[in-house]
Amino acid sequence: MTTYAWSPSPTWDTQRGQEFIQQMDSAWLEEDFHSGSVTEARLVIQAVDAQSRPFRRQNHAVYVLGVLFLDEINDDKPLLVQFYPYLIRSLSNLLVVVVGDPKSPSLYVATLERGVYPIVASSRYRELTRRIAPLARSHLIVKNRFDPDLPSSLWKGTHASDSLREGGRALDSWDLLPTPFPMQELLSADDYRHVQRMFNIGGLSYGNLSARHDEETFWMSASGVNKGRLNEIGRDILLVKDYDEDEEGMVLSVPEHVSPRRVSVDAIEHWKIYRAHPEVGAIIHVHAWMADVPSTDINYPCGTIELASAVSEHIDQAEDPSQAVVGLRNHGLTITGRSVEDILNRIDGHIIREVPMS
Repeated sequence: MTTYAWSPSPTWDTQRGQEFIQQMDSAWLEEDFHSGSVTEARLVIQAVDAQSRPFRRQNHAVYVLGVLFLDEINDDKPLLVQFYPYLIRSLSNLLVVVVGDPKSPSLYVATLERGVYPIVASSRYRELTRRIAPLARSHLIVKNRFDPDLPSSLWKGTHASDSLREGGRALDSWDLLPTPFPMQELLSADDYRHVQRMFNIGGLSYGNLSARHDEETFWMSASGVNKGRLNEIGRDILLVKDYDEDEEGMVLSVPEHVSPRRVSVDAIEHWKIYRAHPEVGAIIHVHAWMADVPSTDINYPCGTIELASAVSEHIDQAEDPSQAVVGLRNHGLTITGRSVEDILNRIDGHIIREVPMS
C-alpha cells in the first residue's frame, strides 16, 4: 500500500474542505492508498490559495497534489492562466481545482506541462484518484553524476552536437519552444532555491533534443536552458554516457574546466531508446502534437522511469523505430530519427502546437 497525507490547513475545516476529504479518502482506498502522517507519506495533499505556504519536500520522491477551491472561474480568461501560477507557487506536481458547490463541484486538473483538463466522469473522485495514483507512485530520475573525463578533442563538440544547435534554432523559429511561465518571478528566492536543490534543475524549460555520439553515448540539451541558443559543451549540451541504476541517476562526461549544468530530465527516456535501438541517431521532444499518432495511456511526470519505459515500448512496436513518433498523453511528442535534420524534415508542416488534453 502507498501512504498519503493531508498537509495541515484551515481550509480542510471548511464545509467544502471536509466534503473533499471525505470523498477522496473513500476513493483512495480503492487505489490501495492508506492515510498516514506527512513525514511518512509518498503523496501529500495540500490546500492552495493566494496566501498559503507550499509544502516543502524532504526528498524528491514525495509527490505533492495541490487543491485550489474556487467559487467560480473567469470565463473571459484562459483556464491555464488562472490556474498555473497557483501550481507553480505551491510547488505542487499537479493542481486540482474544485469549483462551485462542495456537494457537486466541477473538477479541473492543471499540469506542469501547461495543460488543463476537466474530470467529467460520473464518479469524478474515483476517476481523479485513478489518474493520480500511478503518478504518485512513479520514480523520478533526476540525479546527475559529472565525470570530468571528456576528451579535449570533444570540448568544441562534434557534427552531432552541432546538429543540436541547428535543431534548437529551427524549433525556436517554428515557435515550438514555448516561453515557460517565469518560475523565478512566481516563487520567492528561497522557494526557487529549494526547487533547484530538490529536483536538480536550472529552471522550468520545455522541449529537448539529443543526438547519438557513438554506440554507448549521446549528446543532449541541458535542463533549464534556451534550446534556441545551445552553445557551450558541458553547460548547454552534455554528453550522456550511462545510467547508474543503483544511484538512479544519469552519468555525464564533461570538460574538466567547465562548471556543468544538469542534463534534461528526459535523459533517462532517451538513454533507454538509444540502448534498445542502435539505428536511432537523434531524438526530439516537443510540447506539441501530431494527428493520428500512438500515445501513452498514463501521463507520467517528465523524468520518471515509468514514462521512459512507456515511450520506449511504443518505439519498440513501431514499424521503423528509427522513424517513430510517440504521443505522450497530456504532454507532447517524442520523435526519433536517423538524424536531427531527418526529424525536422519529417515533422515540418505536420505539427499541431496545442497538445490535446483529456
